[in-house]
Amino acid sequence: MPSRGRWGVILDAGSSGTRLHIYRWKDPEKALKNASKKEHGSLPRLVTEKKWTKKIRPGVSEFGDKPSRVGPEHLQSLIDHALKIIPEDKIKDTPIFLMATAGMRLLPDSTQASLTNQICRYFQENTDFSLLDCGLHIQVIPGETEGLYGWIASNYLLGGFDKPDSHQHGKGHHTYGFLDMGGASAQIAFAPNSTEAEKHSNDLKLLRMRTIDGSASEYKVFTATWLGFGVNQARESYVQSLRELYTPSAENELPDPCMPKGLRTTLDGDQVGGHRTDVLTLLGTGAFDECLKLTHPLLGKDKPCRDQPCLLNGQHVPAIDFDVNHFIGVSEYWHTTHGVFGGEGDKAYDFKTYQQRVKDFCSRDWDSIVPKLDTRKKVDAKIAQEACFKASWLINVLHDGIGIPRIGIEKLPAANVSKGALEHAKQQGFLDPFQPVDKIGDIEVSWTLGKMVLYAAGQIPPKSGDDRYPVGFGSNAAETIPSDFQFAGSSWHPHGHVNETHDGDDDWDLEAEDLLDKAKSRSASGLLIFFLLFVVLLYFFRTRERRMRLYGKVNALFFHRPRRPGSPRKGGGGRGLSIITNKLFRRPSAMYERVMEEGDADHFELGDVDSSSSSDGGDNDHSDSSEGSGFGRTSGLATPKVNLTEFEPTPSGSALDRSGLVVRTDSRDRLLPSSLQMLHAGKRSRAGSPTRQKSPLISPLQQD
Repeated sequence: MPSRGRWGVILDAGSSGTRLHIYRWKDPEKALKNASKKEHGSLPRLVTEKKWTKKIRPGVSEFGDKPSRVGPEHLQSLIDHALKIIPEDKIKDTPIFLMATAGMRLLPDSTQASLTNQICRYFQENTDFSLLDCGLHIQVIPGETEGLYGWIASNYLLGGFDKPDSHQHGKGHHTYGFLDMGGASAQIAFAPNSTEAEKHSNDLKLLRMRTIDGSASEYKVFTATWLGFGVNQARESYVQSLRELYTPSAENELPDPCMPKGLRTTLDGDQVGGHRTDVLTLLGTGAFDECLKLTHPLLGKDKPCRDQPCLLNGQHVPAIDFDVNHFIGVSEYWHTTHGVFGGEGDKAYDFKTYQQRVKDFCSRDWDSIVPKLDTRKKVDAKIAQEACFKASWLINVLHDGIGIPRIGIEKLPAANVSKGALEHAKQQGFLDPFQPVDKIGDIEVSWTLGKMVLYAAGQIPPKSGDDRYPVGFGSNAAETIPSDFQFAGSSWHPHGHVNETHDGDDDWDLEAEDLLDKAKSRSASGLLIFFLLFVVLLYFFRTRERRMRLYGKVNALFFHRPRRPGSPRKGGGGRGLSIITNKLFRRPSAMYERVMEEGDADHFELGDVDSSSSSDGGDNDHSDSSEGSGFGRTSGLATPKVNLTEFEPTPSGSALDRSGLVVRTDSRDRLLPSSLQMLHAGKRSRAGSPTRQKSPLISPLQQD
């Protein structure tokens, strides 16, 4: 039997490692057939599981000087893992993507081309996955594209696309901004307010998606990336500034206010025990206020801005209206706020509280910090020694760079929404100008999800007359399809197209319903025959005399055989008939009935998140965002999640449905009236065996 659903494979090739993601969704035509009227305007519902992901180290960029080895030594283990998950009959219909981020961006163009060509060739020669266009499937994506995919993934999980009325921020705005910071780069993506969007229309990306009913869905988004503004690259620039600012002491040391007091490291961050004069070292002074002042120039705010307004490094960004633009921050924004400095019960980011925690930690002596490190939670010395610099860098980028209001100190803009929506949004943290997240519900926020949502949307047939609008993104130009348009990589086929792969059982809900209909039909036929036989028997044995006469003949024929005195009775092969006659002639008996219903579902459904089932922990090293970072991912000190409550019930319920096991037991002993007991006194009868019924209505897997 063919396997059900559509599948997609994407490899996130960051500088620290490559991570495999697998997603599944329903066949578009059948998804539409089963969708409610309200769901017609929703994007496809994707499913994933934690066990479907796998991360290996190092990154693809490490094979720059040995491209021929990247396949067998690096990618093959990920391919093998994917083949264990995806059904064999679906492999040829499953697209595979490998998209590299900041680590590969730092390599020369010729090295990038050599690696991507080798990877594509290896996939084509060693797998049967769908790979029609190497340039589209295997590529080094720009930071702006990574940011756009992250923006799609975040709003998809938050419900900003499908439930705009529940996410109104004022002025008709219902999407969230996206901030990402890794080791080498940082990204921003948001939809400006209508005034800024009109003023800077040429700077926006036109994003086209398609809902289940085939309607076009368009958004105009600004995206930007700052290469070199990730925490690792920023640290290198900071250390270089210390060498230019200070003259080494007699002990060959440079003061570093961004490290706890007494901590000594090399310029590369390796700890140094005791005083050494043979190598230039950094000596922590624990002066966090000074640390903030020394990291501020790295923002490049003094760089000339050719196209006003600018944020960081002289780079143009439309003005951000914090009345309606509310941002979530992932990767380093989460690790640095909720790792070493996270507190119990933290739900969002409060500048005043956070800065005080950072000051308290960074002013302590290093010798007093080491004994309290919890290696069981992976808060090791390396993480602790980097925490103060990362905190200062994040504070400067957020507040002096991007301009996020300092929650806890500055007055926040008033939200122009209804009172009911305002109270609900406040409870969920939706109206905070900035909120760091690791997961939304139980789902890790990854830009790879945004890419696959776009691909799945491209498989949906468009409404009549809308086929001129492909799914993808490009410049916000007047043309229907801009010259730089990036297609989703998928295509739709009208019903009956000769090349269409349309499996009859792609939709598991439909298959279950068909089976149930057949079961009901068979049951109805069987019941009708049984009823007719029962009526005939009632006619022939409608009087007590006839029933007793037949009982006597049957009993004499099968059971009253000669036996020696004192020998035990033997049931023999007539026991079943004895039970039947007991029933017909109202002999004593007992019946035990049991009905069992069972079902199971174990998939994460990404289209609609219910945070009430969110769990702690998780791994967030899925991209460049993980480079040189990790304490938030592994510390376990404080891991609050964005708590989202479903605004409207959906057919699938929560992101994780479990039907469970339902058992109902009914027992009943039927006792004869005393007069009939006296009638049969001296006769021994056996109770009938328990009869068991299993419900034909096995609950199907719900994955709408």
